[in-house]
Parts: sequence; C-alpha cells; structure tokens
Amino acid sequence: VQLQASGGGSVQAGESLRLSCAASGSTFSSYYMGWFRQAPGKEREFVASIRCSDGTTYYTDSVKGRFTISKDNAKNTVYLQMNSLKSEDTAVYYCGARRTTVVRYETWGQGTQVTVSS
Repeated sequence: VQLQASGGGSVQAGESLRLSCAASGSTFSSYYMGWFRQAPGKEREFVASIRCSDGTTYYTDSVKGRFTISKDNAKNTVYLQMNSLKSEDTAVYYCGARRTTVVRYETWGQGTQVTVSS
C-alpha cells in the first residue's frame, strides 16, 4: 500500500484542521491506518488509529475528545479531524498502515506539518 498525506497548515490555538491520508495499491479493509506525530526533539508518538474493516478507533489520551479519526472506504482515505488545537499539537504528522496480521506499522506516508500558535 502507498500513502499520501495532506492537509497540514498553520492555525491559531482553538482552531481546527483536517488531515487526509489516501491509500492505494492494496485492499484498504485489510489494514489498520494510523496517525502519528513527531515534534522537534521528540520521538514519534501514536495519535490515533482505525481498523478499516469495522471502523474501530483508538486514541492517545491527550487527543481524546478533540481529534476524530474516520475513513471513507470508497475513497480509500482516512481522515484526522483535529479540533480545539493546542500549541502542544504542533508537530509533523504522519499516516501509517499495517496489515491486521502484524503489530508494527509497515508503510508510511510523507509527513505534513501542523503548527499551532498560541
């Protein structure tokens, strides 16, 4: 599967952004799709994921209630709606994919920068 991420930008604290990750080349429903982020000087961290077969979602605690991951199977696209953004959400965001039969993410899209100014 190949991934193409888009939708980053610069916003003020409290505003919203939506990231998109378009997948191609494999059966979308056989994958978990996830969003990760990496802030300067920090390790890449998990943000959210979705099981494409049934839509089951997972979130890191710091984004629960503010971020929503969703999918459009017809478009083979996963979205990350980010509301009430905070300065600490500033990072490069990456989408990743892994087959449901493996543990580690196997494929990554290019990063997209999200900058939140307070």
